[in-house]
Formats: sequence, structure tokens, C-alpha cells
Amino acid sequence: MTRFIFITGGVVSSLGKGLASAALGALLQARGFKVRLRKLDPYLNVDPGTMSPYQHGEVFVTDDGTETDLDLGHYERFTGVASTRGDNITTGQIYQDIIQRERRGDYLGATVQVIPHVTDAIKTFIRADTEGFDFVLCEIGGTVGDIEGLPFFEAIRQLGYELGPGRSCFIHLTLVPYIRSAGELKTKPTQHSVKELRGIGIQPDLLLCRSDIPIPESERRKIAQFCNVRPSRVIPALDVETIYEVPLTYHAEGFDREVLGVFGMDDAPEPDLSRWETVRDRVKHPDGEVKIAIVGKYTGLKDAYKSLAEALAHGGIANNVHVSVEWIESESFEGESPALPRLEDVDAILIPGAFGMRGAEGMIRAVEFARTHNVPFFGICFGLQMAVIEAGRNQLGLEGASSTEFGPCRHPMVGLMTEWTRGNEVERRSEGDNLGGTMRLGAYPAALAEGSRVAEIYGSQTIEERHRHRFEVNPAYRRPLAEQGLIFSGLSPDGTLPEIAERPDHPWFIGVQFHPELKSKPFAPHPLFASFVAAAVTQSRLV
Repeated sequence: MTRFIFITGGVVSSLGKGLASAALGALLQARGFKVRLRKLDPYLNVDPGTMSPYQHGEVFVTDDGTETDLDLGHYERFTGVASTRGDNITTGQIYQDIIQRERRGDYLGATVQVIPHVTDAIKTFIRADTEGFDFVLCEIGGTVGDIEGLPFFEAIRQLGYELGPGRSCFIHLTLVPYIRSAGELKTKPTQHSVKELRGIGIQPDLLLCRSDIPIPESERRKIAQFCNVRPSRVIPALDVETIYEVPLTYHAEGFDREVLGVFGMDDAPEPDLSRWETVRDRVKHPDGEVKIAIVGKYTGLKDAYKSLAEALAHGGIANNVHVSVEWIESESFEGESPALPRLEDVDAILIPGAFGMRGAEGMIRAVEFARTHNVPFFGICFGLQMAVIEAGRNQLGLEGASSTEFGPCRHPMVGLMTEWTRGNEVERRSEGDNLGGTMRLGAYPAALAEGSRVAEIYGSQTIEERHRHRFEVNPAYRRPLAEQGLIFSGLSPDGTLPEIAERPDHPWFIGVQFHPELKSKPFAPHPLFASFVAAAVTQSRLV
């Protein structure tokens, strides 16, 4: 029997519903249960693929080629369960489907309305493909009271009733702020948030209360009385040093025990949290520290590189060191007095994915610095492309070498990819296509050259990694670049698309067209990030 857990939020956004959902999933999994996690986003975009990272943060990509909310990255990192296109839906997707069905006449002349048509579509999504799972955790984006979220709250209210006793649990995440000038914790925001939730027909079973400081027992009893929940089910959610400590602290507060109590499962086995204890101890007690510069376009919002930052932390866990990230806006390396001296005291340089021309010249200068100063370098997607352009300009002497993404150029070392193979099908794109969902998305295989550094790192000559791009390195430049030391050691299985480039004569210089950070986990660090951080450790001892 599949049980459903609904996680909602109130008071303010960014309280950590995604992290709470992921941590609860990990705790249930540690007790031997099979879990699946889903995210329901109320915004009207069909997916986050065309949204600015400053608007929405990172776009996470699944193996099956779906652009999703960044919270699915938390789900995968904490549980190891690969997400699919069936684990994230938006209002835009729901309305798009309903309108298409109405145009076909599927509703047989009925007036199409939010209730029942939209709410039914949401419930269908929640319940789809849930056979074989003990628990399905559904996070509702936004906060209670948001106009766009009302259909989702109504849908889960209906579903909770339809499932019947012992099949659903409602968890509400709120804020209990500490007013320093008054020296008091304030429970009123939580009371009002629960009142709003109950006003639309949902009585929470548990309250997860975010706070800067411990919540006294008296305040927890007060919240319980006003919100109609048991005192033991008012769970403090305090700030911690590392997000990988969250499952342990939540368990210590009885979070998973109380959730199981809602389902009458008080006799569930105790969780095995040993791997989380190992991760916590390595993060909190490292043997040393390395400094890695991320030279990117969206460094003003760290959530734009969420998986990347976590993958670097995982590389630190693998090497038992703390990774200190130096966030550098790539535009600072442009102009008459570029800030390149900022790179002189870092142990490694990473250039992440990006779109558009802004900041590209600064990234190219950062690549040149890494190449000429023998600093470990990792280029991801756009970063690989900038490494290729840097080599074309400064080693091949190709004046005007660039990417067609930036406009017409004399030497198009990177160009729009118009045709590629996915499985047994050929996919085609043109410059005039819609932007949304038209990239090379999802997991694709690659073949690694025997004896190459990447083959040694992976321990295999065949890999599969997740892509998100529409521009590709021009294969016509492979041979001249190889003559200058930039070897393409990874190719698509048919040998046409460059996937990985490396410099054998450099301490550590690798560029990849895919996004390895999307598959890294704290208890299973991605091999490229583990190796990259290891190179940074070696570099730190040389400086």
C-alpha cells in the first residue's frame, strides 16, 4: 500500500521545503522503505528551462531529458533515487495538457473549470506510477495563500479525503522568527500560516518550525494548542553547519518517528544512519582546505549553481578536505584592468555552464590563466567551449575564433547543433525553434579513449552523462587542437560529437560537454569531482 506525504510551506518562501522533503525521504529510506519524491510547482511556465537563474536558480536535468526544479537535485542527492519527468509538474504543463484536450473535444462539450478538471489533473499526476513504493512525498511549491497555488492545495485536500484514513500525512513548514531587539521568539506567523491552511480545508499533522535558535518546550506547546497538533509533532528545524547534517538532526527531534505515527506505523524498524554520520563527520572534521574559483555569469545567486557547489563539497568529502569556493563574476576579468590576480591564490579553477555572450571573454581569460599557469582546470559545458575558443585564439592563432551563439564569426569553433541521435531516433533542431525544451537534454553515452586521463578517472571506457546544451564544439577543429595538446578523449559512440577534451601535458585540465554535477551524491561523489579536488589538494601543497 502506497502512502502519500504532502509538504507545504508558509510565512515566507525559501525556508527549505525541498531539503526537508529530501531529508525525510532519506530517513524513511534508512528504515528500509522504498520512497519516491515529487515537486508540484504553481508557476505558469511549462518548465524552468527558459527561466533566468536569477529568477529560479538552477535548472536540474533528469536522465530522461526533463528540465526540472532544483529541488529534484536535493531528492536525488539524499536518496540516490533517479528522478524522471513524472516527478515534477507545473501549472503551465497542466493547463497546456487541459487546453489541448479541450481543443480535441475530449471533454465532450463540458465547461472546463479549475474544479474538477485542473484538480483532477493534479491528482492524476500525484498518483501516477506509484505502485511498488511505500511512500510518495509531494512537495508543493510556494507558500500557502499564494493565488497560483490554490488549485494544488485544493487537489491535495481532495486527495487526502479520497485516500482515506492512514494513507496521507500533511506536513507544514513554517518560520518561528527571533526578534533580537525584543529578545523573543514569535509564534504568531506560524499560527496565521496554519490558520490560512486550515481555512482551505487542510489540517496539518505535523509542523516543521524553522528557527535560528532552539524553540523552548513552552513555545512548542503554545504552537500545538493554537494549531491543533500534538506537542510532539511540533518539530524544531534549526540551522545546521551542513545540509548533510539535516537527516540526523531531524531524526534526533523525532521527525520520522512522528510521521510514521500518523500512519500508525510505530513499530517500524529503526533507521541505519551510519552513512550520514560518516558524511557529517567528514564535512565537519576535514584534514585540510582547498580554494577553488568558480568563474561564472550568475555568481550573484548561489542557487544558480546548486548542484555544482554540492558536487565540489562531495569531492571534498572524497578527499577529506573542505572546499572553499571563491565565487568570481566572469565580467570582472574583462576590460583594461582585468582582475586576473584574484586567481593567483586559488588551487583550481572551474568554469560552469552558461548561455549567451555576457562574461564569455572573461571566462576565456580565466582558461588562459589556468593553461599557462598550470592551475587545475575544469570546464563544464560552456566551460569546455570557452577552453576550445581560448586554444583556437591563443595557440592556433585564429583571430576571431568564437561561437555562433554570439553571432557570425570567422572561425566558428562552436556552433548550433542541428541534428543528433537519441537511442534509435534522430532529433533535429533549427535556429528558429522555440527555446523551451529544444536542447540536447538528458543522459547520453560517450566512449572514452583508451589510456586517457578521463578513462582512468572513470575506470571505464564507456560512460553516460546528462546534457543540457544546444551548441557543440565544431569537429572540424579536432585535429589542429590535438596538435596543440588539447585532445578530445571522449566522443559520442558514433565518433562525431566531442564530449570531453583534456591536456595530457597539464597537471589537470579537463573540459566536458555534459553536466557531471547532476549525478554526484555525498555518499557517492562523482569521479571527476573527486579527481578535480584531489588535483587541487596537490596544487595547494605546491603554492
